[in-house]
Amino acid sequence: MTASDPTPERQPAQLGRSRFAAAHGSRLPDGTVQGRVASLLRRRRGEAIALIRVEQHEYGPRVYVLGQRVHELALGVGVLAVVGLLGVLHLVGLTDGVVVAVVAGAWLVIKDWRDLFPRLRNTSVHSRFAMHRKAGVLGAWRPGLPLVVAVVTFAVAIVNVASALTPNIAWRGKLLLGVEPIAGIPIFHDIALQLSCVLAIAGLYLYRRRRRAVHLAIGLLVLLAVVNIVKGLDVEEALLDTALAFGLYRGRHTFDVEHEPFGVRASLFPLAIVGLALSVACTVSVWASRGAEPRIRTAARETGSLLTWRSGPIVFDDPYAMIAVRGLMIVAALVAAWAVFRPRRPASTALAERRLARDVVRRHGRDTLAGFKLRDDLEYLFSPDRRAFLGYRVEGRVLLVSGDAVGPDDALPALIAEAQAFADGHGLKIGAVGASGCAVEPWRAAGFRSLYLGDEAIVETKSFSLEGRAIRKVRQSVTRLGGAGFTASVEPVAHLTRPALAELEAISERWLAGEPERGFAMSIAGLDDSPAREGLVVVARDADGVARGWIHFVPSYGRPAMSLSLMRRDRDTPNGLTEFMVVRSIELLRERGVEEVSLNFAAFARPLRNPRGRVDRLFARLLGVASRWFQIESLYRFNAKFFPRWEPRYLLYQRSAALPAIGLAALLAEGQLPRSLTALLRTGAAAA
Repeated sequence: MTASDPTPERQPAQLGRSRFAAAHGSRLPDGTVQGRVASLLRRRRGEAIALIRVEQHEYGPRVYVLGQRVHELALGVGVLAVVGLLGVLHLVGLTDGVVVAVVAGAWLVIKDWRDLFPRLRNTSVHSRFAMHRKAGVLGAWRPGLPLVVAVVTFAVAIVNVASALTPNIAWRGKLLLGVEPIAGIPIFHDIALQLSCVLAIAGLYLYRRRRRAVHLAIGLLVLLAVVNIVKGLDVEEALLDTALAFGLYRGRHTFDVEHEPFGVRASLFPLAIVGLALSVACTVSVWASRGAEPRIRTAARETGSLLTWRSGPIVFDDPYAMIAVRGLMIVAALVAAWAVFRPRRPASTALAERRLARDVVRRHGRDTLAGFKLRDDLEYLFSPDRRAFLGYRVEGRVLLVSGDAVGPDDALPALIAEAQAFADGHGLKIGAVGASGCAVEPWRAAGFRSLYLGDEAIVETKSFSLEGRAIRKVRQSVTRLGGAGFTASVEPVAHLTRPALAELEAISERWLAGEPERGFAMSIAGLDDSPAREGLVVVARDADGVARGWIHFVPSYGRPAMSLSLMRRDRDTPNGLTEFMVVRSIELLRERGVEEVSLNFAAFARPLRNPRGRVDRLFARLLGVASRWFQIESLYRFNAKFFPRWEPRYLLYQRSAALPAIGLAALLAEGQLPRSLTALLRTGAAAA
């Protein structure tokens, strides 16, 4: 049983009998050599066991040596070792059979390479190197399986390409001439070459677990098996194609990414445009490469021949035209593959689901970031019982989860499982940004890992005070602004009049100066966003009563806490206005019964606050350099002025290989990349 099998290993009576036993009965005859060997190998209970036994299983053959199941990795190593030894002794040459044996052995090793290392080995499956445990429940399909299948498919495509480009074996060619004309053999070679190229492209999408890719690959392999027979009696290639087609058919359920439905506008029309553009471009290239010598009709005939990988009526002095046509064909094939294999986009959240999410947040929104789940630009995914949900956004091929899931604790495992199935069905990687320490454990139980991102600064309003030497700079700023006539007041956003809202929006526009709003998991899009209408705004006014800055707070419904979401001020205001607004906000919210105020999130604050060695000190220096482009160190220093309690926040992910894509998606969502670069990256991610 491989590490990807979702079911425990069954008994031999359930799975089928061994090949020898199927032909000769359940016990080996004592008069045969196998029987004499088996009779020497007795279990303690007196049951005879075979030296080597092969059993059928729904996930593939199972091999047992002396009653112990041997892992496929050991078989692969053994095959490669035997082939290598025979090659060193010059007992075998580079024949088709040897190539098939090497490919099969390499596949057995590559697909389970982790078992070579004890630290990476799945100890719940393997008791020691290459040996399986007796039985046990295995997890879902192994994440690396699509990569192995894609590599094997690409290797088989290369074998078929090589077979199509090389001449037939002489004696096989003579046999074929007795049943088919000699002119048909080159045509089948061309067909095999084209089918092999399409199979290589399908292998790329097998790695991405596209459902149409596995169906197409199975059909191509069956056709290649037939074509290999009729083009040169290439039985070895036909058997290799058939074996891979059978394996893909048995494992077709692993490739479960859904696709956009075919339609005239969505798929067929773009494919028709690409085909027409390819034909016109190739014809013009052929015609221009001959100095306008041939007619357009002759150039079109030559283009048709080149597109089918055959020789046409024109003889070229240089290969540039052929290279141009081949390059255009590759581009067209990739565009066609994108149109055919693109995954289905997640459906938008309905209005009823948004209302349900608002109710769940009000009942179970204990986290300080729960209110941010009501952003208008987030989509929602609910648990099967509809008691819990998570907010997400799709960036590229990443399902980016905003903070913690919201709902009762007993509903979170089912919600996380639903999110995994949802992401798998749409070909997405999952990354949860800004998860709290309480949310880490349910995700870890589902196989996720956590990466420290930074700390959330939380001020306890009861213990906050401006007394003491440590906070004197903040106290001086507040005193100076108060002496200059600045005041602060707090109002619910829902109670603000239109002129008051317009006044605050004008401050925001002057502060942003045309730059887009930043933030994802710990911010809102503006005062017109859904969470803003349920929050409070603290407005700072000068001596003339003119609003010069404001801070918006989102409520945490399950606890007496509020989170800072937006902070704006005029750029020509005196220094210290920000500290003035924060202090006055803490005091005003304390009067309203708020016990905790969550300030800004400080990325990677731990090495800056409390370095624990040379690595942390070096990382802190690197953060100082990065602060030239990102507000890292400056934001931490500002939060530290108010002596908050630091609550760590994490990034949750499944595999380390997905971290670059998740990190890029998080930067895009947070608005930390330039808009021009963001548009380019989003276009590339959508095409991928």
